Amino acid sequence: MIRRFLTLGLPLALAAAFIAASTARTHAAEPEPRRLVKANVLPLALEDGFQFRKQQLLLHDPSVVAKTRDKMISFEHERIEFGAVTEEERRARYGHYFTFWWRTERPANLIVRLEYRQANLGAYVQAQEVDFNAAKAGTYKSEFSVIGDDYEKEGRITSWRAILIENGRIVGLTQSALWH
Repeated sequence: MIRRFLTLGLPLALAAAFIAASTARTHAAEPEPRRLVKANVLPLALEDGFQFRKQQLLLHDPSVVAKTRDKMISFEHERIEFGAVTEEERRARYGHYFTFWWRTERPANLIVRLEYRQANLGAYVQAQEVDFNAAKAGTYKSEFSVIGDDYEKEGRITSWRAILIENGRIVGLTQSALWH
């Protein structure tokens, strides 16, 4: 019995160490997105080595979103409001939250940009971006939000797209159905 445990214990320990080492890169501290004054137009040159893998979109506004019994969805809303004591602090957190998981197969200097249109601005495109200098091959997570005064004054987001930029070219892309 002890011999069987020892023979199984070592491979399991090695597997656990490998998993911990491979996921450590995705939990690194990420810089905050910066708002752009004008979102410049870039050439489209998609590459298979760069891709968006998954996206999570959340609208947090109790006046728009109906209450739900789904515990995972209600937990996300509670997580966003955690620590907000006054109604003003809660309202400052109302808006859109975007999380993108993307992958690169080779080292590169990349910029992840979220471009979006809001209801009160019509076709005007706004953008936020984050730099990933010397990004190694692997999976990364980028988070963006349009909340507070930006959300309250300019309205809901009507369409969006997320792009990966390398050397002034778009190499990865995901977008909403209404983006044109």
